[in-house]
Amino acid sequence: MKEIQALLFDLDNTLMDRDHTFRSFSTQFVRDFLGYLNPKQAQEVIEDIILRDADGYRDKDGFFAELAQELPWQSPVSASAIRVYYDESYIKHGALMKHALDVLKYCRDRGYILGLVTNGKTDIQYGKIDSINLRDYFQTIVISGEVGISKPDPEIYLLALARLGTDAGQTLFIGDHPVNDIWGAGKAGMESIWLRRNHGWDDSLDVHPWKTINELDELKDIL
Repeated sequence: MKEIQALLFDLDNTLMDRDHTFRSFSTQFVRDFLGYLNPKQAQEVIEDIILRDADGYRDKDGFFAELAQELPWQSPVSASAIRVYYDESYIKHGALMKHALDVLKYCRDRGYILGLVTNGKTDIQYGKIDSINLRDYFQTIVISGEVGISKPDPEIYLLALARLGTDAGQTLFIGDHPVNDIWGAGKAGMESIWLRRNHGWDDSLDVHPWKTINELDELKDIL
């Protein structure tokens, strides 16, 4: 591996604590739409929404349609109304992953070029980034909804590399998802660091991380 000059980060459950963010959103959603439930019922619905969300890897239109059909409404609420509520309120619940700012400052101060690659709708992803004040740390931010390519397609990583002005051998990718982050970056020629979160490793993958960490601050001992 060449001397590392640049670092590409994933967003959800790498720099942004999506678990906390979605739980906070779900709690507010139930409070606003299902306020007639008693506390035990409300908590059960919150847990059900979190389970149905599948860590954000559900198609959102299908997810909202399922909520519109399955939740214990007193009066029907449409999937489109849930979508509007989500688009307007979700980003307000954004929370940083533990150690995220400290690690970004550490990397920037040591001269690494920093970039971000994330899947999602352009306005939602930029809203998250700005709600937790991350934008200024990155030389480039590549969002699938903006560029029309999604992880794990190697082309989205190659686009990020071109914007950074570095090649794959000079760049590390840091993320939590075995396929969308580690496998995809590997197919684009990059080594990677896997932040172990909600997704277990898939032994069928033909790409493996260079390093594995449990907390972001472990990067300080690696970089």
